[in-house]
Amino acid sequence: MQIRFTKMQGAGNDFVVLDETQHRLGLTPAQYRFLADRHFGVGADQILTVRPSPAEGLDFEYVIHNADGGEVEQCGNGARCFARYVRDKGLTAKDTIRVQTLAGVIAPRLTDDGRVTVDMGRPRFAPEDLPFDASGLEPVAQGSGQKWPLAADSIEEFAPIFVAIVSMGNPHAVQLVDDVDTAPVARTGPAIEGHPRFPQRVNAGYLQVVDRTHVRLRVYERGAGETLACGTGACAAVAAGIRLGLLDARVDVQTRGGLLTIAWSGDPADPVFMTGPATTVFEGQIDIPDAP
Repeated sequence: MQIRFTKMQGAGNDFVVLDETQHRLGLTPAQYRFLADRHFGVGADQILTVRPSPAEGLDFEYVIHNADGGEVEQCGNGARCFARYVRDKGLTAKDTIRVQTLAGVIAPRLTDDGRVTVDMGRPRFAPEDLPFDASGLEPVAQGSGQKWPLAADSIEEFAPIFVAIVSMGNPHAVQLVDDVDTAPVARTGPAIEGHPRFPQRVNAGYLQVVDRTHVRLRVYERGAGETLACGTGACAAVAAGIRLGLLDARVDVQTRGGLLTIAWSGDPADPVFMTGPATTVFEGQIDIPDAP
C-alpha cells in the first residue's frame, strides 16, 4: 500500500503526519513501527493522524502512535504540528481549533509570530491519575507538592530517586537533577519508564532548574526513548516545579531540540499553556509493506 505523508518537527521532536480525513488507512502497529523506523521507514518519534470531527463542537480528532506502534493519549509537540498541518493543508481556516484526543479535548492556537500555543488541560497529581502504585510509600512534602521515592534493582546505584508524578493526559515522573548534561538518562530512563509501580509505563523527566523562569529538560519518553523535546514532559516538569515552590508561573524550557514556553497559574483547576515552534520538514509518499 502506498501512502502520502508529511514529516514535521516541533523543537526537534519529529513526526510523520497522516491525513485520514477522507478515509481510514487501517494501519497496524507493525506498519506504524515501519513508518517510525529511521533506517527502513521515514523516521519519527511519533506518528500523528488527522481524522474528521467525532462530535459537534469539535474540528478534528488527533490520534498518536509512538515509535513502538502503541497508541498513546497525548503529545504536546505533536499537537502544535497537528495545528500547523491542518491550517497549511487548508483543512481549516481557524486560528484556534478544538481537537479530540484520547486524553480529552485540546485547543491549539496559531499565533502571529508563527508559533503555536496549546491549552494542554489541567495537570493532575493524584497517584490514581497516572496511574501510580503508591502502596507502602511515604512521599516527601515540598511546597504544595510531593516527591515519591522510587527504587528498582536496575537503578539501585542511583537510589533513592525521588520523582514528582504528574498526569498531562499521559503519565510523567519528574526528577530534579543538578545538570541535565550529566544526568544518567540512558541508564535510568528505561528502568523508570518500565517501573512496576507505573502499570501503563511512564515518561521519565530530568529537570534542571536554572532560575525561577528558566529550566533545562531531558525526557526519556514511553515507547520512544529519549527525544529532543517532549511537550507534555515540559508541561509536567514546569507544573511539578511550580508545586515544589521552585518556579514562577511562566517558564522557558530549554530542551535539546529548542525552546518551549510553559505557563501555569499553579491553581489545580487551571490549564497549562504551552507555546513553541511547529515546522514542516518535507512531504513524500512511501510503500507500506504488508503487516503480519
